[in-house]
Amino acid sequence: MQENKKIGSFCVHELKDKKTTKPHQLPIYATSSFEFENIDQGIDIFSGKEKGHVYGRYGNPTIEVVAEKVARLEGFGMDIEPEAILFSSGMSAISTLMMATLKSGDKILSQGNLYGGTTELFAKILQPLGIELIMTNLKQLDKVEEILSKDPMIKMLYFETPANPSLACIDLEKLSAIAKKYNCYTAIDNTFCTPYLQQPFKYGIDFIIHSTTKYLNGHGNSISGALVGKDKTLMRTKIWTAMKLIGTNCNPWDAWLINNGIKTLELRMDRHCSNAMAVARFLEKHPRVIKVNYPGLESHEDHAIALKQMSAFGGMLSFEIEGGVEAGIQFMNNIKMCVLAPTLGNVDTLILHPASMSHLNIPREVRLRNGITDGLIRLSIGIENQEDIIADLEQAL
Repeated sequence: MQENKKIGSFCVHELKDKKTTKPHQLPIYATSSFEFENIDQGIDIFSGKEKGHVYGRYGNPTIEVVAEKVARLEGFGMDIEPEAILFSSGMSAISTLMMATLKSGDKILSQGNLYGGTTELFAKILQPLGIELIMTNLKQLDKVEEILSKDPMIKMLYFETPANPSLACIDLEKLSAIAKKYNCYTAIDNTFCTPYLQQPFKYGIDFIIHSTTKYLNGHGNSISGALVGKDKTLMRTKIWTAMKLIGTNCNPWDAWLINNGIKTLELRMDRHCSNAMAVARFLEKHPRVIKVNYPGLESHEDHAIALKQMSAFGGMLSFEIEGGVEAGIQFMNNIKMCVLAPTLGNVDTLILHPASMSHLNIPREVRLRNGITDGLIRLSIGIENQEDIIADLEQAL
Protein backbone atom coordinates (compact mmCIF):
# COMPACT_ATOMS: atom_id res chain seq x y z
CA MET A 1 0.00 0.00 0.00
CA GLN A 2 1.28 3.47 -0.86
CA GLU A 3 2.47 5.32 2.27
CA ASN A 4 0.77 8.65 2.93
CA LYS A 5 4.04 10.28 3.98
CA LYS A 6 7.33 11.40 2.52
CA ILE A 7 10.14 8.86 2.10
CA GLY A 8 12.26 10.43 4.84
CA SER A 9 9.46 10.01 7.39
CA PHE A 10 8.89 6.43 6.25
CA CYS A 11 12.61 5.65 6.83
CA VAL A 12 12.47 6.96 10.40
CA HIS A 13 9.53 4.95 11.74
CA GLU A 14 9.36 1.27 12.75
CA LEU A 15 7.15 -1.24 10.98
CA LYS A 16 5.08 -3.75 12.94
CA ASP A 17 7.06 -6.60 14.58
CA LYS A 18 6.84 -9.63 12.25
CA LYS A 19 7.38 -12.29 14.92
CA THR A 20 4.95 -15.20 14.44
CA THR A 21 6.54 -17.91 16.59
CA LYS A 22 8.58 -17.88 19.78
CA PRO A 23 12.32 -17.25 19.21
CA HIS A 24 14.55 -20.13 20.29
CA GLN A 25 17.06 -17.75 21.91
CA LEU A 26 16.34 -14.79 24.16
CA PRO A 27 16.06 -11.66 21.96
CA ILE A 28 18.18 -8.60 22.67
CA TYR A 29 15.83 -5.65 23.15
CA ALA A 30 18.22 -2.97 21.90
CA THR A 31 16.01 0.00 22.66
CA SER A 32 16.51 2.93 25.01
CA SER A 33 12.79 3.49 25.55
CA PHE A 34 9.37 1.94 24.97
CA GLU A 35 6.34 3.47 23.28
CA PHE A 36 2.77 3.53 24.57
CA GLU A 37 -0.33 2.54 22.64
CA ASN A 38 -2.00 5.75 23.84
CA ILE A 39 -1.65 8.43 26.53
CA ASP A 40 -3.96 6.54 28.92
CA GLN A 41 -1.58 3.56 28.90
CA GLY A 42 1.33 5.91 29.54
CA ILE A 43 -0.43 7.47 32.51
CA ASP A 44 -1.34 4.06 33.93
CA ILE A 45 2.26 2.79 33.65
CA PHE A 46 3.82 5.93 35.10
CA SER A 47 1.33 5.92 38.01
CA GLY A 48 1.93 2.23 38.72
CA LYS A 49 -1.63 1.19 37.88
CA GLU A 50 -0.36 -0.96 35.01
CA LYS A 51 2.96 -2.78 34.62
CA GLY A 52 5.01 -1.82 31.63
CA HIS A 53 8.39 -0.74 30.37
CA VAL A 54 9.15 2.94 30.12
CA TYR A 55 12.86 3.66 29.73
CA GLY A 56 15.89 1.39 29.39
CA ARG A 57 17.49 2.58 32.62
CA TYR A 58 14.36 1.54 34.54
CA GLY A 59 14.03 -1.91 33.00
CA ASN A 60 14.29 -3.95 29.82
CA PRO A 61 12.77 -7.34 28.89
CA THR A 62 16.15 -8.95 28.10
CA ILE A 63 17.68 -7.76 31.37
CA GLU A 64 14.68 -8.80 33.45
CA VAL A 65 14.59 -12.34 32.05
CA VAL A 66 18.27 -12.84 32.89
CA ALA A 67 17.87 -11.25 36.34
CA GLU A 68 15.09 -13.72 37.07
CA LYS A 69 17.32 -16.60 35.97
CA VAL A 70 20.11 -15.49 38.34
CA ALA A 71 17.61 -15.09 41.18
CA ARG A 72 16.12 -18.53 40.62
CA LEU A 73 19.60 -20.07 40.52
CA GLU A 74 20.40 -18.61 43.94
CA GLY A 75 17.09 -19.94 45.27
CA PHE A 76 17.25 -23.25 43.38
CA GLY A 77 15.85 -26.15 45.41
CA MET A 78 14.65 -23.85 48.20
CA ASP A 79 11.16 -22.69 49.10
CA ILE A 80 11.95 -19.04 48.41
CA GLU A 81 11.51 -16.62 45.51
CA PRO A 82 14.40 -14.16 45.64
CA GLU A 83 14.59 -11.03 43.49
CA ALA A 84 17.60 -9.98 41.39
CA ILE A 85 18.71 -6.76 39.72
CA LEU A 86 21.46 -6.65 37.09
CA PHE A 87 24.03 -3.87 37.15
CA SER A 88 26.76 -2.42 34.96
CA SER A 89 29.41 -4.23 37.07
CA GLY A 90 29.88 -6.10 40.31
CA MET A 91 31.24 -2.90 41.85
CA SER A 92 28.09 -0.99 40.90
CA ALA A 93 25.99 -3.74 42.51
CA ILE A 94 27.94 -3.32 45.77
CA SER A 95 27.80 0.49 45.58
CA THR A 96 24.07 0.55 44.93
CA LEU A 97 23.32 -1.87 47.76
CA MET A 98 25.27 0.25 50.24
CA MET A 99 23.74 3.55 49.11
CA ALA A 100 20.23 2.09 49.20
CA THR A 101 20.46 0.53 52.66
CA LEU A 102 22.91 2.74 54.60
CA LYS A 103 23.08 6.40 55.56
CA SER A 104 25.66 8.73 57.08
CA GLY A 105 26.54 7.50 60.56
CA ASP A 106 25.95 3.84 59.73
CA LYS A 107 28.86 1.41 59.70
CA ILE A 108 29.96 -1.65 57.72
CA LEU A 109 31.74 -4.55 59.40
CA SER A 110 33.95 -6.44 56.98
CA GLN A 111 37.13 -8.48 56.60
CA GLY A 112 40.62 -7.37 55.65
CA ASN A 113 41.09 -10.03 52.97
CA LEU A 114 38.58 -8.60 50.49
CA TYR A 115 38.96 -7.90 46.80
CA GLY A 116 41.10 -4.75 46.65
CA GLY A 117 38.51 -2.76 44.68
CA THR A 118 35.85 -3.39 47.33
CA THR A 119 38.20 -2.27 50.09
CA GLU A 120 38.97 0.92 48.14
CA LEU A 121 35.25 1.56 47.54
CA PHE A 122 34.52 1.37 51.26
CA ALA A 123 37.54 3.44 52.29
CA LYS A 124 37.68 6.08 49.54
CA ILE A 125 34.04 6.57 48.55
CA LEU A 126 31.76 5.49 51.39
CA GLN A 127 33.82 6.67 54.37
CA PRO A 128 33.92 10.31 53.14
CA LEU A 129 30.12 10.09 52.89
CA GLY A 130 29.99 9.21 56.59
CA ILE A 131 29.61 5.42 56.22
CA GLU A 132 32.45 4.01 58.30
CA LEU A 133 34.30 0.77 57.61
CA ILE A 134 35.36 -1.49 60.47
CA MET A 135 37.57 -4.47 59.69
CA THR A 136 38.04 -7.61 61.72
CA ASN A 137 38.65 -11.32 61.24
CA LEU A 138 35.11 -12.55 60.57
CA LYS A 139 36.18 -16.12 61.31
CA GLN A 140 36.55 -15.10 64.96
CA LEU A 141 32.86 -15.24 65.76
CA ASP A 142 33.24 -14.24 69.42
CA LYS A 143 35.06 -11.09 68.30
CA VAL A 144 32.35 -10.35 65.72
CA GLU A 145 29.63 -10.63 68.36
CA GLU A 146 31.60 -8.46 70.77
CA ILE A 147 31.96 -5.71 68.13
CA LEU A 148 28.26 -5.85 67.16
CA SER A 149 27.12 -5.82 70.79
CA LYS A 150 29.07 -2.62 71.47
CA ASP A 151 28.20 -0.69 68.31
CA PRO A 152 24.54 -0.46 67.25
CA MET A 153 25.52 1.74 64.27
CA ILE A 154 26.87 -1.31 62.43
CA LYS A 155 24.11 -2.05 59.94
CA MET A 156 25.85 -4.24 57.37
CA LEU A 157 28.17 -7.27 57.47
CA TYR A 158 29.91 -7.61 54.12
CA PHE A 159 32.20 -10.52 53.23
CA GLU A 160 33.56 -12.98 50.70
CA THR A 161 33.87 -16.69 51.20
CA PRO A 162 36.16 -17.98 49.84
CA ALA A 163 37.96 -14.64 50.09
CA ASN A 164 39.94 -13.01 47.30
CA PRO A 165 42.82 -13.91 47.03
CA SER A 166 43.52 -15.82 50.26
CA LEU A 167 40.64 -18.32 49.78
CA ALA A 168 39.83 -18.07 53.49
CA CYS A 169 36.30 -19.33 54.29
CA ILE A 170 33.72 -18.03 56.76
CA ASP A 171 30.95 -20.06 58.40
CA LEU A 172 27.88 -18.49 56.78
CA GLU A 173 25.31 -20.07 59.07
CA LYS A 174 26.98 -18.94 62.29
CA LEU A 175 27.83 -15.46 61.03
CA SER A 176 24.28 -14.95 59.76
CA ALA A 177 22.81 -15.97 63.11
CA ILE A 178 24.97 -13.41 64.95
CA ALA A 179 24.05 -10.66 62.48
CA LYS A 180 20.33 -11.33 62.87
CA LYS A 181 20.68 -11.14 66.66
CA TYR A 182 21.87 -7.54 66.26
CA ASN A 183 19.47 -6.59 63.43
CA CYS A 184 22.26 -6.30 60.89
CA TYR A 185 22.11 -7.02 57.15
CA THR A 186 24.44 -9.65 55.70
CA ALA A 187 25.83 -9.44 52.16
CA ILE A 188 28.18 -11.90 50.47
CA ASP A 189 30.14 -11.71 47.25
CA ASN A 190 29.44 -15.17 45.81
CA THR A 191 31.38 -14.61 42.57
CA PHE A 192 34.01 -17.29 43.19
CA CYS A 193 31.44 -20.03 43.82
CA THR A 194 28.38 -19.19 41.73
CA PRO A 195 25.05 -20.68 42.89
CA TYR A 196 26.20 -24.01 41.48
CA LEU A 197 28.78 -24.46 44.25
CA GLN A 198 27.36 -22.37 47.11
CA GLN A 199 23.89 -21.04 47.92
CA PRO A 200 24.19 -18.52 50.78
CA PHE A 201 20.42 -18.13 51.20
CA LYS A 202 20.42 -21.63 52.73
CA TYR A 203 22.39 -20.17 55.62
CA GLY A 204 20.29 -17.07 56.27
CA ILE A 205 22.23 -14.49 54.22
CA ASP A 206 20.22 -11.42 53.11
CA PHE A 207 22.02 -10.30 49.94
CA ILE A 208 24.17 -12.08 47.35
CA ILE A 209 26.41 -10.20 44.94
CA HIS A 210 28.04 -11.43 41.74
CA SER A 211 30.48 -9.95 39.36
CA THR A 212 28.70 -11.69 36.51
CA THR A 213 31.71 -10.68 34.41
CA LYS A 214 33.35 -13.76 35.90
CA TYR A 215 31.98 -17.33 36.12
CA LEU A 216 28.32 -16.67 35.28
CA ASN A 217 29.36 -15.23 31.92
CA GLY A 218 32.58 -17.23 31.82
CA HIS A 219 34.00 -15.97 28.53
CA GLY A 220 35.57 -12.63 29.37
CA ASN A 221 33.55 -10.64 26.84
CA SER A 222 31.51 -8.25 28.99
CA ILE A 223 31.33 -6.47 32.34
CA SER A 224 28.20 -6.70 34.48
CA GLY A 225 27.02 -7.51 37.99
CA ALA A 226 24.06 -8.82 39.95
CA LEU A 227 22.48 -8.31 43.34
CA VAL A 228 20.05 -10.94 44.66
CA GLY A 229 17.91 -10.39 47.75
CA LYS A 230 15.31 -12.36 49.67
CA ASP A 231 13.23 -9.29 50.57
CA LYS A 232 11.29 -8.63 47.37
CA THR A 233 9.76 -5.41 48.67
CA LEU A 234 13.15 -3.94 49.57
CA MET A 235 14.61 -5.01 46.22
CA ARG A 236 11.70 -3.52 44.26
CA THR A 237 11.59 -0.24 46.17
CA LYS A 238 14.74 1.16 47.77
CA ILE A 239 17.30 -0.83 45.80
CA TRP A 240 15.58 -0.57 42.41
CA THR A 241 15.08 3.16 42.98
CA ALA A 242 18.76 3.61 43.83
CA MET A 243 19.77 1.69 40.69
CA LYS A 244 17.44 3.80 38.56
CA LEU A 245 18.55 7.15 39.96
CA ILE A 246 22.28 6.47 40.28
CA GLY A 247 22.23 4.92 36.80
CA THR A 248 24.03 1.68 37.64
CA ASN A 249 21.81 -0.42 35.37
CA CYS A 250 22.97 -3.26 33.15
CA ASN A 251 22.45 -3.12 29.40
CA PRO A 252 20.66 -5.73 27.24
CA TRP A 253 23.76 -6.88 25.35
CA ASP A 254 25.69 -7.72 28.52
CA ALA A 255 22.59 -9.35 30.02
CA TRP A 256 22.28 -11.53 26.91
CA LEU A 257 25.93 -12.58 27.25
CA ILE A 258 25.31 -13.58 30.89
CA ASN A 259 22.38 -15.68 29.73
CA ASN A 260 24.49 -17.34 27.07
CA GLY A 261 27.23 -18.14 29.59
CA ILE A 262 24.85 -19.60 32.17
CA LYS A 263 23.83 -22.29 29.67
CA THR A 264 27.20 -24.03 30.20
CA LEU A 265 27.68 -23.09 33.88
CA GLU A 266 27.50 -26.65 35.25
CA LEU A 267 29.83 -28.06 32.61
CA ARG A 268 32.40 -25.30 33.04
CA MET A 269 32.36 -25.30 36.84
CA ASP A 270 32.86 -29.06 37.01
CA ARG A 271 35.94 -28.72 34.81
CA HIS A 272 37.23 -25.65 36.69
CA CYS A 273 36.93 -27.57 39.97
CA SER A 274 38.61 -30.78 38.82
CA ASN A 275 41.46 -28.87 37.17
CA ALA A 276 41.97 -26.67 40.22
CA MET A 277 42.21 -29.67 42.52
CA ALA A 278 44.85 -31.27 40.29
CA VAL A 279 46.85 -28.02 40.12
CA ALA A 280 46.59 -27.49 43.88
CA ARG A 281 47.94 -30.98 44.59
CA PHE A 282 50.81 -30.40 42.14
CA LEU A 283 51.74 -27.08 43.73
CA GLU A 284 51.50 -28.48 47.25
CA LYS A 285 54.38 -30.86 46.42
CA HIS A 286 56.57 -28.36 44.56
CA PRO A 287 59.79 -27.41 46.42
CA ARG A 288 59.59 -23.70 45.46
CA VAL A 289 56.04 -23.33 46.80
CA ILE A 290 55.77 -22.30 50.44
CA LYS A 291 52.00 -22.53 50.79
CA VAL A 292 48.91 -23.34 48.69
CA ASN A 293 45.53 -21.78 49.45
CA TYR A 294 42.78 -24.00 48.09
CA PRO A 295 39.77 -24.96 50.26
CA GLY A 296 39.65 -28.40 48.66
CA LEU A 297 42.98 -29.39 50.20
CA GLU A 298 42.89 -31.10 53.57
CA SER A 299 45.76 -28.82 54.59
CA HIS A 300 43.64 -25.67 54.14
CA GLU A 301 42.68 -24.28 57.54
CA ASP A 302 39.06 -23.76 56.47
CA HIS A 303 38.61 -27.09 54.68
CA ALA A 304 35.89 -28.19 57.13
CA ILE A 305 33.87 -25.01 56.57
CA ALA A 306 34.18 -25.39 52.80
CA LEU A 307 32.98 -29.00 53.04
CA LYS A 308 29.94 -27.83 54.99
CA GLN A 309 28.71 -25.09 52.65
CA MET A 310 30.22 -25.74 49.20
CA SER A 311 29.31 -28.63 46.89
CA ALA A 312 32.80 -28.46 45.32
CA PHE A 313 35.78 -26.18 45.85
CA GLY A 314 35.87 -23.91 42.83
CA GLY A 315 38.41 -22.87 40.24
CA MET A 316 40.30 -20.27 42.27
CA LEU A 317 43.48 -20.83 44.24
CA SER A 318 46.54 -18.90 45.33
CA PHE A 319 50.03 -19.97 46.30
CA GLU A 320 53.09 -18.35 47.80
CA ILE A 321 56.54 -18.74 46.30
CA GLU A 322 59.83 -17.98 47.97
CA GLY A 323 61.61 -14.78 46.97
CA GLY A 324 58.93 -12.12 47.51
CA VAL A 325 57.93 -9.51 44.93
CA GLU A 326 60.92 -10.15 42.64
CA ALA A 327 60.20 -13.88 42.48
CA GLY A 328 56.51 -13.20 41.85
CA ILE A 329 57.29 -10.89 38.93
CA GLN A 330 59.84 -13.32 37.49
CA PHE A 331 57.32 -16.15 37.70
CA MET A 332 54.73 -14.04 35.86
CA ASN A 333 57.24 -13.26 33.12
CA ASN A 334 58.09 -16.97 32.73
CA ILE A 335 54.50 -17.98 31.95
CA LYS A 336 53.90 -19.14 28.36
CA MET A 337 50.40 -20.64 27.95
CA CYS A 338 48.48 -19.20 30.88
CA VAL A 339 47.34 -15.58 30.58
CA LEU A 340 48.46 -12.60 32.67
CA ALA A 341 45.18 -10.75 33.16
CA PRO A 342 43.54 -8.93 36.10
CA THR A 343 40.29 -10.87 36.02
CA LEU A 344 39.03 -14.38 36.76
CA GLY A 345 36.40 -16.95 35.90
CA ASN A 346 37.15 -17.25 32.18
CA VAL A 347 37.55 -20.50 30.27
CA ASP A 348 41.33 -19.93 30.04
CA THR A 349 43.72 -20.00 33.00
CA LEU A 350 44.46 -16.50 34.29
CA ILE A 351 47.33 -15.47 36.57
CA LEU A 352 47.59 -12.42 38.82
CA HIS A 353 50.27 -11.13 41.20
CA PRO A 354 48.19 -9.26 43.84
CA ALA A 355 51.06 -7.31 45.40
CA SER A 356 51.85 -5.59 42.10
CA MET A 357 48.38 -5.65 40.55
CA SER A 358 44.96 -5.98 42.26
CA HIS A 359 46.18 -4.99 45.74
CA LEU A 360 48.81 -2.46 44.70
CA ASN A 361 46.89 0.38 46.39
CA ILE A 362 46.25 -1.52 49.62
CA PRO A 363 48.81 -0.67 52.35
CA ARG A 364 51.45 -3.41 52.60
CA GLU A 365 50.86 -3.96 56.31
CA VAL A 366 47.15 -4.55 55.63
CA ARG A 367 48.00 -7.01 52.84
CA LEU A 368 50.46 -8.96 54.97
CA ARG A 369 48.10 -9.04 57.95
CA ASN A 370 45.54 -10.77 55.74
CA GLY A 371 47.82 -13.31 54.10
CA ILE A 372 48.35 -11.38 50.84
CA THR A 373 52.12 -11.70 50.80
CA ASP A 374 54.65 -10.26 48.36
CA GLY A 375 55.19 -13.64 46.70
CA LEU A 376 51.52 -14.62 46.50
CA ILE A 377 50.23 -15.68 43.06
CA ARG A 378 46.51 -15.97 42.30
CA LEU A 379 45.31 -18.50 39.75
CA SER A 380 41.94 -18.67 38.04
CA ILE A 381 42.11 -22.19 36.66
CA GLY A 382 40.56 -22.59 33.23
CA ILE A 383 39.04 -25.52 31.39
CA GLU A 384 42.14 -26.43 29.35
CA ASN A 385 43.65 -29.90 29.73
CA GLN A 386 45.06 -29.98 33.24
CA GLU A 387 48.35 -31.50 32.04
CA ASP A 388 49.00 -28.37 29.96
CA ILE A 389 48.23 -26.02 32.85
CA ILE A 390 50.54 -27.94 35.18
CA ALA A 391 53.33 -28.09 32.59
CA ASP A 392 53.23 -24.30 32.14
CA LEU A 393 53.33 -23.67 35.89
CA GLU A 394 56.15 -26.18 36.33
CA GLN A 395 58.41 -24.57 33.70
CA ALA A 396 57.66 -21.08 35.11
CA LEU A 397 58.61 -22.19 38.61
